[in-house]
Amino acid sequence: MHVDLEGLRILDAVIEHGSFAKAAAKLNCTQPAISYKLKKLEERLNVAIFDREHYRAELTPAGLVILEEARRLLHHAERLRTIAQSFESGWEAYLEVVIDGAMPMDPVMRTLKLMAERDVPTRVQMKIEFLDGVQDCFEADEADIMIARDYRESPFHVIEPLRDIEFVLCVSSEHPLAGKERVNLLELEEHVKLTINGSRSRMDLSGKTSVDGRRVFYLSDFDSKKRAILLGLGYGWMPVYMIHEELRSGRVKVVPYENGSWYGFTPKFVTRSNKPFGKAGQFFKSTLLEQISQDWLGSAPSLRGDLAASITVTGQATLSGR
Repeated sequence: MHVDLEGLRILDAVIEHGSFAKAAAKLNCTQPAISYKLKKLEERLNVAIFDREHYRAELTPAGLVILEEARRLLHHAERLRTIAQSFESGWEAYLEVVIDGAMPMDPVMRTLKLMAERDVPTRVQMKIEFLDGVQDCFEADEADIMIARDYRESPFHVIEPLRDIEFVLCVSSEHPLAGKERVNLLELEEHVKLTINGSRSRMDLSGKTSVDGRRVFYLSDFDSKKRAILLGLGYGWMPVYMIHEELRSGRVKVVPYENGSWYGFTPKFVTRSNKPFGKAGQFFKSTLLEQISQDWLGSAPSLRGDLAASITVTGQATLSGR
C-alpha cells in the first residue's frame, strides 16, 4: 500500500490547528483541497478517520490511532531527510572501529557520548579484540580505525602513537605467590597462569614466547581475568588502571618475579591512507585524542612508586602475552 505522506501531513495540520480552515491557511491552500485530500486518504486506507455527523468533524477511534502512527511516520520521514542531507554534506553512513581490549574504555565511551549528543548520523560499529586478533579483524572487516597493541606494519596505514599502557604481574593476596619475596621461573610455572585469548587471537602453545607452565586458563576478556585473580585462581598480567584500587588496598599483590613484574607498551591509533575520513571519522579521532589527553589511566607511575619498596624488580618483564 502506498503511504500518502502529504495526506498524513494535512491530517496532522488539521488536528494541530483545530480546523480545516486554519490548516488550509497554514498550508497555503484552499479548504476544499484539504477536504479532498483527507477524503482520498480515508479511501486509500479504507478507514473512516473523521466522524462528520457533528457540526465540527471529529476523529473516530480509528482516526486517533491513524493520527498517532501518522505522526510517527512523519517524524521518521523528516529524520530520513535530515540524514540524507548529512551524508550529502560529508558524514559517513558507517564507521567501524576495532579496539584492543587492554585499552581504557572510558575515553572511547565519552567520545561516543559526544557523537550521540551532537546527533551524528553515522552508525558506529565498535569491536573489541585482543593481541593479533585486533589487526586480523581490522583487515578482514576492512574497518576504518584500529587501536592496537600488536601491530604489523603496512605501507597503506597511517599510525599515531597513543599514551603508554602499563601492566603488572599480580595475584590475589590469598594466593601462595603473594607471600613470596622473590619468584623464579620454576616457581611461577607451578601455578595456574591466567591469560587472554580473544575470538580472533592466534593461540601460541609453543612456549617460545610466553611462560605457560603446566596449567593455563585462557579467558575472553580482562574483566573475567580480574575476577579469576581476585578469587585466587592464578597469576596473570593486568592493566594497572583496572586494578589500581585493589593494589592500593592490598587485595591484589604484585608478583616479585625475578625477570620483572611490570611492563608497558605504546598502543597505536591506525587508519588507512587509501580511505580518507569523512566528518564522523574526523570527529571520532580528534575527540578521542582530546579525551585521552585529558584523562588517561593507562599507566600509574605514582602507584608503581608506592609499591616499589615492597617488591623486587630486577629488570623489565620478559613474559609476553596476557
